Amino acid sequence: MSRPNAFYAQSGGVTAVINATACGLLERARQHKDRIGKVLAGRNGIVGALREELIDTSRESASAIAGLRSTPGGAFGSCRYKLESFEANERVYRRLIDVFEAHGIGYFFYNGGGDSQDTAHKVSQLGKRLGYPVTCIGIPKTVDNDLPFTDTCPGFGSVAKYVAVSVREAALDVESMCDTSTKVFVMEVMGRHAGWIAAAAGLAKDRPEAAPHVILFPEIAFEKDRFLRKVRATVRKVGYCVIVVSEGACYADGAFLADAGTRDAFGHTQLGGVAPTVAVMIKEALGYKYHWAVADYLQRAARHIASATDVEQAYALGAAAVDLALAGRNAVMPVIVRKRDKPYRWTIGEVPLEKVANVEKSMPRNFITRDGFGITERARTYLQPLIEGEDYPTYKGGLPQYTRLKNELVPKKLKGFRV
Repeated sequence: MSRPNAFYAQSGGVTAVINATACGLLERARQHKDRIGKVLAGRNGIVGALREELIDTSRESASAIAGLRSTPGGAFGSCRYKLESFEANERVYRRLIDVFEAHGIGYFFYNGGGDSQDTAHKVSQLGKRLGYPVTCIGIPKTVDNDLPFTDTCPGFGSVAKYVAVSVREAALDVESMCDTSTKVFVMEVMGRHAGWIAAAAGLAKDRPEAAPHVILFPEIAFEKDRFLRKVRATVRKVGYCVIVVSEGACYADGAFLADAGTRDAFGHTQLGGVAPTVAVMIKEALGYKYHWAVADYLQRAARHIASATDVEQAYALGAAAVDLALAGRNAVMPVIVRKRDKPYRWTIGEVPLEKVANVEKSMPRNFITRDGFGITERARTYLQPLIEGEDYPTYKGGLPQYTRLKNELVPKKLKGFRV
């Protein structure tokens, strides 16, 4: 193919900045029209490829593409879809190649977390196996910050900023009323096996008695009695207690505090409700009046308070993905490489997809205080630059203005396919 088309798709839970990555990729691809034809985006991730629902991004104006940089959510739609092994589901792989071939696709860009990088790696192997040349580049994205080899993951810095700000503000509210009202506030944040988001809340603590007073990490086994003693001591000393709990907080045997008893599309345990679980535990043991909140989608959609560092890195990784593909690199993922802490300096590197796929990066033990309830200075040094800087969207009528694309599909060339 002298001028192959490219396929780009978003996968997994979206973020405040995944569209900034799409913006970087699309704008860079448009700078290389002599080498890349159209960029076709999958409607709802790789499912869009299987259904042959391919969005023609060339129909979007330059201003619409630029607007993606400050728009949250997934502009093309995302999905949770696990690609099994070739042997387990050969028909799916052959369908992908049929669609790629029918639409002249020679570049595959998959924007997502660990499971998505596994998909990108499998597709890179597929090209060789079935004799169809396709260059595959994975692009990191996950609010959980649990991808290895990259200093941070796009999406995390903005969630970290949202959580730290929210905890600081909520703590002021609780402090104001604790004498005669609420004494305990519990905030639940995302993080199944890695406590990076929960740790970011620790940035709100600017003095010894400030909130958060307790952070519950997935990396530290939950001990009920020790936890309750900490809460009681904090209320007696400070007057109130603010707790941040990761959704993946678990007991020593690995059982989640909030196992909902179901599983998601990737086979992961469905979690939910750890905040009320912890709050009721406190009420029953200590009798304190409480309130709880679940940040849930709010934390990952909050583009209005995104980290400027996060936005810049997300955009840069999208552009870097195109550069790597045009340089002949295959089955790799661009990563953020930290060059310096103060002032924060970073650059772009790369890592083979086979090293990234399905690998989770947990919080280092030396990022967590000895008692297991807070973050160390080493963690603060790592986290602080990731939340710095503001990159506000345009406001109108008091509300942020976000881009909506036309998302026009190219005509189908193949028979239908059931996913």
